[in-house]
Amino acid sequence: MPKKHVNGKAARPPAERDSKVCPVCGLPFAWRRKWERDWDTVVYCSERCRQAGTGQRPTQ
Repeated sequence: MPKKHVNGKAARPPAERDSKVCPVCGLPFAWRRKWERDWDTVVYCSERCRQAGTGQRPTQ
């Protein structure tokens, strides 16, 4: 089966995509197209982990 092209680039199958490990939950997460331009700066897998990792102020 031929590969699909995305923005003129050959798309990689999910098994070949880059992945990182979230420092908060410890789970691996894979590259997403919406992170294409910012993949080097993506650290957390989700907004929830990002907020937990930046030290939320406790509610009173």
